Amino acid sequence: MTVTSQKQLTLEEYLTYDNGTDTRYELVDGLLIEIGNESKINTLIAGFLFSVFLRLGLPSYRIGFKQKVEVTSPHASARDPDLIVHSEESASIGEDASQFCLRLSDPNPLLVIEVASPGPESSDNYQRDYEQKPREYAERGIPEYWIVDAERAWVRVGTLTNDTYQFKTFQGEDRILSPTFPSLALTTEQVLRAGR
Repeated sequence: MTVTSQKQLTLEEYLTYDNGTDTRYELVDGLLIEIGNESKINTLIAGFLFSVFLRLGLPSYRIGFKQKVEVTSPHASARDPDLIVHSEESASIGEDASQFCLRLSDPNPLLVIEVASPGPESSDNYQRDYEQKPREYAERGIPEYWIVDAERAWVRVGTLTNDTYQFKTFQGEDRILSPTFPSLALTTEQVLRAGR
């Protein structure tokens, strides 16, 4: 984890932050945390899942790429998931904003998907995607959270139950079961190969 600034930022300062580079950041307890560039497979998987949800009949405005989500913490925090599937209510928020962010007071999306970055369980990447984000998204009340992990060759689908995600792991030719999208006809292998 690379902390970029020791000065704590507000959410508004984060949303307008520009250091002239293409570096991606999340705001964690008021600090800018560099999250690095996406690998090619991560972007292919996110793009493939976008097309899957379009084929399910969702309009494109309900599927968000790189849209931020404010989460609860002692100081301002916002995450930058790989894909958001919005509810009709959350999709209507901030259509004219230059930097989109679902605030804590805004309606929740239906689903947040993180395509995990590689690394062992002791890595910052793992801790962020498997420990921190599930807790934060659950506290926010987002009904479903997916972790797509090409390195571990699985998709984990978390369903919010009693303020905590209960995860089911899907591998290989397992059909991914989504309580929010029961008509989804998709295998783990299809996702990990990004439809190729």
